[in-house]
Amino acid sequence: MQFIVLKKRSILLFVLIFVAIAAGSIWLLFSKETVTTTAQGEQLREIHLVTTEFKTKTEDGKEIEAYRWDPGTIYVGKDEKVLLRLYGVNGHEHPFIIEGTDIKGVVKKGEETTVELQLKEEGVYRLVCLTHPDMGSNGPMIANIVVD
Repeated sequence: MQFIVLKKRSILLFVLIFVAIAAGSIWLLFSKETVTTTAQGEQLREIHLVTTEFKTKTEDGKEIEAYRWDPGTIYVGKDEKVLLRLYGVNGHEHPFIIEGTDIKGVVKKGEETTVELQLKEEGVYRLVCLTHPDMGSNGPMIANIVVD
């Protein structure tokens, strides 16, 4: 019969290595801090929005409709470079502005409009369709861009 002889020193070394690996693993799993890295030439994060329309008839037969952006709220980081891809599904065309910026454009049915965006101030910026800015014009067709 063969026996394995372990010295106290070997057992202690094994236990220390095991504890160090376990502690490192736990720290990595539960660490809340995240580091975002971007390399030069990295593609912009793309966010897709579409124009949508809701139509119905009231009990008295009157047709009502409402236009909106979908999704209605998007989140971007401060100074994050993003590419908005706005696709026209409903409505002939939707001229728009992004309040608090110089950005404006038009989204046409069946076409995609792209907008590069990098907002430097935290807050809520509104993407507003100028054709449907309020309830009186079948809106409001407004999307919120939340920067934090």
